Amino acid sequence: MAKTMWNAVVAAGAVAVVTATTAAPAGAATGGVSYSQVSVNGGKPIVIGIQEVVSVPVTFRMTTTRTWDGPPLFLLYRGELGDLGPNNLYSGFGYSDDACPTEGRGSCVVDDGVLDIDPKGDIKGNGYAGTWKSSALLHIPGEDLFTDLNHPVQVQRATRVTVNAAPEPVVTGKTITVTGKVTRANWETHSYQGYAGRTVSLQFKADGASSYTTVKKVTSGSTGSLKTTVKAAKSGTWRWNYYGNSTAGAKASTGDHVIVWSGVRVMHAR
Repeated sequence: MAKTMWNAVVAAGAVAVVTATTAAPAGAATGGVSYSQVSVNGGKPIVIGIQEVVSVPVTFRMTTTRTWDGPPLFLLYRGELGDLGPNNLYSGFGYSDDACPTEGRGSCVVDDGVLDIDPKGDIKGNGYAGTWKSSALLHIPGEDLFTDLNHPVQVQRATRVTVNAAPEPVVTGKTITVTGKVTRANWETHSYQGYAGRTVSLQFKADGASSYTTVKKVTSGSTGSLKTTVKAAKSGTWRWNYYGNSTAGAKASTGDHVIVWSGVRVMHAR
């Protein structure tokens, strides 16, 4: 299908970052316009780092008794609905010409919308993390119709977690020291910085097992550092897992495999 890109520009110069639950109920009708079947990012929070552009899938259905002269747009706001001040963000996205044309009336379905979010150009500060409200804007000849979609929107700063388990290999019953670090994206300095005071789970997956099991929980230090000790019992993989919060995304480290052996040497006769 032919694609068209329509870019909306907010007063603050930012693009929207949105998320919602799949198959959400219709938004309250406003001026003869309602929305349903909303799905943004598959219902998951949108986690944004410091450099990579994040492409977020968007789908929804709009129904109206009015004639529009511009396809509908999703918006985020923290103030009053329709207030285009600094507490309101919105974005353009791709849509199918035959599904939601520039001009029309009745219903249309956006089934291939994409929000491209550039943390260096679209995110203006760490204050963008948190819960937003979602709405939609439809251009009607002579006016703009704003509809509250009644869905909370979660925007999160990306986290990173590292791990190192030593010594490798280790004798059964000896001590394994597991270290690491949890950091969080700073959208103002465009760097990852230590995330202090976070509860992070140390997890282990024995060789042959299909999943990780939490062994203990550790609180990160002032620089985001993680450190604990465990007794070597069997060979397997260790990792740190941070479950995130309302403003920071969840993240697990890669795994660090440690071989555990009995320490007994077998002598072979010549």
